[in-house]
Amino acid sequence: MKKLSLILIGGLLSLTGWAQGRNVAGDPVKVIVIGAHPDDCELGAGGLAALYAAEGHSVKFVSLTNGDKGHQESGGGPLARRRHEEAMESGRRLGISYEILDNHDGELFPTLENRLEVIRMIREWDADVVISHRPNDYHPDHRNAAILVQDASYMVIVPNMLSSVPPLKKNPVFLYMRDRFQRPNPHRPDIAVDIATVFPKKLDALDAHVSQFYEWLPWTSGKLGQVPSGKKERKEWLESWVAPRYNVNDEIRQTLSKWYGAGKSSAVKMAETFEITEYGSQPDEAEVRRLFPMLKK
Repeated sequence: MKKLSLILIGGLLSLTGWAQGRNVAGDPVKVIVIGAHPDDCELGAGGLAALYAAEGHSVKFVSLTNGDKGHQESGGGPLARRRHEEAMESGRRLGISYEILDNHDGELFPTLENRLEVIRMIREWDADVVISHRPNDYHPDHRNAAILVQDASYMVIVPNMLSSVPPLKKNPVFLYMRDRFQRPNPHRPDIAVDIATVFPKKLDALDAHVSQFYEWLPWTSGKLGQVPSGKKERKEWLESWVAPRYNVNDEIRQTLSKWYGAGKSSAVKMAETFEITEYGSQPDEAEVRRLFPMLKK
């Protein structure tokens, strides 16, 4: 009789968790990162993705455009196919899923059709966490990607919106990736994650995007002549170029102290940071720690 009671209690607890639309502690976390272009997700959350994957959680990267204009010599279908292959290789190196939509680079707009696609992907992934760009950004595709995710953030739980795909039972936590822009407001590092141990894996993922990090972006910044020809040498060059993006300033150090404790945070050399948006679920500290299990007390 006692055994039966325990089974019933366990079942009731499971049903309670289901009714509240929350995973219980220990369940795999499902994260979707939505960028405007192939490689945006790796830059903003590649380290975080590697940490999640290492602990058995599920991560999906999405590019809302096919990247068919991001090159100084190539373009159109051939470039889109090349960037698709690079993204799939990046996902393989990180151990995550990847999806690329067939919107033209530089032509992403917050249309209803695109919003429905974003809603579909978030629902089908059954996301606990959704990460994307901030709406104040230099690139129109980045800004419009942010708007699309914002506009989907409530609709993912509305049954009569895109009724062909069941709505989520809970609203995910929506986060912004870090950027450098200051107006009208700078990025706020609400969550900071130590990525030093997985930075080599993040670098591997960036290295997979050969057309971007060894050709297009160096060309746009006047650094193309600096890129070495050897694979080992150019990867070392890439590390020297991108690593400073993840340096820890005083504000980030304070956030690290909150999540890791003052002792451990003082030793952190590299971090990815995320801002909790005003859309979707508003997590308390316990919920953040559940969704970010790498933030050990």
